[in-house]
Amino acid sequence: MRKTPQRASLCRAWLGAGLAALLVTSFAGSCHGRERLAGDVERIKMIGFTVGDMEREVEFFSKVLRFEKVSDFRVVGSEYDKLQGVFNANMRIVHLQLGEQTIELTQYISPPTGRPVPISSYSIDEWFEHMAIVVTDMDAAYSILQEHNVRQISAQPITIPQSNAGAAGIKAIKFHDPERHDLELIYFPRGKGNAAWQMASNRLFLGIDHTAMTVGSTEKGATFYRELMGFEIGGTTLNTGPTQAVLDGLFNVTCLVTAMLPARVPAHVEFLDYKTPAGGRPMPADTSASDLWHWQTSLVTRDIGALADQLRKAGAQFISPEVIVIPQDAQAKLGFRKALMVRDPNGHALRLIEE
Repeated sequence: MRKTPQRASLCRAWLGAGLAALLVTSFAGSCHGRERLAGDVERIKMIGFTVGDMEREVEFFSKVLRFEKVSDFRVVGSEYDKLQGVFNANMRIVHLQLGEQTIELTQYISPPTGRPVPISSYSIDEWFEHMAIVVTDMDAAYSILQEHNVRQISAQPITIPQSNAGAAGIKAIKFHDPERHDLELIYFPRGKGNAAWQMASNRLFLGIDHTAMTVGSTEKGATFYRELMGFEIGGTTLNTGPTQAVLDGLFNVTCLVTAMLPARVPAHVEFLDYKTPAGGRPMPADTSASDLWHWQTSLVTRDIGALADQLRKAGAQFISPEVIVIPQDAQAKLGFRKALMVRDPNGHALRLIEE
């Protein structure tokens, strides 16, 4: 894979950030990429999660965060039972678009919606996942959150200090949607983030930069995404101090953040590896796609059969028993022809799709 100037600079920033001793042994050569394979992931098509009240969620994303509703449909049948690992599934699915990125909200009509996100849920818990929504003006975006009485994780927006060279000047705030799904607003100053976020725009909310997921092992996650699916390590920072504590709503935060980049970005995946505080809980072993803490990131491959074979040989955890062929009448609605759901080594669900 050709390494862009942005990726090269990110790799240099990572190696110069005092983290080399921690990571170079595990990821030696990871900044140089490997040969592309037939099943390698090309891009993130959409980021999705399960909801309990579709109307309330659509209203929130449309009115507060300025997403546009582009489709609203239902699917039912044994193919979807196998794909999602949920028996007797009847799903209402809504696609919402912001800029060039799409999110997918799924409500289970049957079986009844599963368990809610725990009230005592924190970013150190391994079921934690959020998506970062890029804004052009943090003060203006924060005013909108306040207008709508949005429940915040962070007491206020923070600015990452100059001591964190890889992320200095980035502004962020974390908050909840009405069902306690975790979300983030993020602002990139000049020279930070993907070039797409630096283009002139009259919009306040631009698109989705990444989905971030808490991991118990950065090493296992990076090896899985890089070696089996063709992602690259884009950069790593160690986030700590008072600003990170305010952002996460936790005392004594030290978090290793690792960006994992598919061939085409945005969007990308980020790992959140909390070194402190202690006490993060594992992903529940009985997690179902009908539970409201379930997220699924849809990753596009040109050869899902080749990717499935590679994952099976590596001992990956399959949610779907096999590659599922989507009924023809639903392919255009869903946006893909074939799909397979697996879990990464840290328990997060990935939906692999062939368009």
